Amino acid sequence: MLENSIQWLHTKFVPLVLPATWQTIEMVLLSTIFSVILGLPLGVLLYVTDKERGIVPKPVLNQIVNRIIDVFRSVPFLVLMIVLFPLCRVIVGKAIGTEATIIPLTIAAAPFVARLVETALKEIDPGVILAAKSMGSTNAQIIFKVLIPESMPSLVDGVTMTIINLIGYSAMAGAIGGGGLGDLAIRYGYQRFQNDVLVASVIVILILVGVIQMTGTRISMHMLKKR
Repeated sequence: MLENSIQWLHTKFVPLVLPATWQTIEMVLLSTIFSVILGLPLGVLLYVTDKERGIVPKPVLNQIVNRIIDVFRSVPFLVLMIVLFPLCRVIVGKAIGTEATIIPLTIAAAPFVARLVETALKEIDPGVILAAKSMGSTNAQIIFKVLIPESMPSLVDGVTMTIINLIGYSAMAGAIGGGGLGDLAIRYGYQRFQNDVLVASVIVILILVGVIQMTGTRISMHMLKKR
């Protein structure tokens, strides 16, 4: 039994599951960074231009950004990935694979991040913003010294949810050659009937999700306690 386990580790886990795991981590990590870079400013823009609670109300701009975000959020990920094949070829020189998949992952997650940021900012007590205004704070100071710091615990929870969603998206991307654990599970577990590889892929994905959720929750709770 022990010899079989060791042999399985050498013949399948190390050459197959381990590289696929790293590909998934690479895709999720980079797409998370890029989606936050895109989504955070969009979420802040949605909040500050809101006609009711925004510090710079601009209803027309707010509605335009809202509609754009809603359109991208409504497109199924696999459809979005196929539509973005030409863009992937232009940027990374190919339409499938780990590097190419980062682009649709980023574009799919950025609107989600924007909504989470907007929701987190709306949870802030309006009195805090009024107090900052009464002390002569500029709009930029209110955004960077009041809104974002006050919403950090909720933003961490939002990033955690984004990472978990991206892990799921990356697994779906394996259906059309996206690389990572999803691709491994389909090519070896489904097409070649290697159930051990399929089970191992699922277990690794579950472990990744569990670790990310636990880490995000602890960071968020730590921030709440330091307030």
